[in-house]
Amino acid sequence: MSTIVEDPGKAKSTLTEQEYRDRLRELPPSAKLVAKILETDGALSQGKLADESLLPDRTVRYALNRLEEATLVESRYSVQDARKQVYSLTDRQ
Repeated sequence: MSTIVEDPGKAKSTLTEQEYRDRLRELPPSAKLVAKILETDGALSQGKLADESLLPDRTVRYALNRLEEATLVESRYSVQDARKQVYSLTDRQ
């Protein structure tokens, strides 16, 4: 499991469970799969998400972009490797 740090430049947002589901419903299947993996496995890098989902890197990037646009995913820098981003689901109530 990766250790993560908070990016001070980003504000934390909290969604209700219904808001989360409504936003996720509109996204493509790859984004739903990535969200489900993050829900079960916790924070992961893009590479780990590609390994876990068996999706190509490009598809995982697309899914993460769509999830970020919908404010369902947050990214932070990895403590082990500051060149890598670690992704996690936005907090829900």
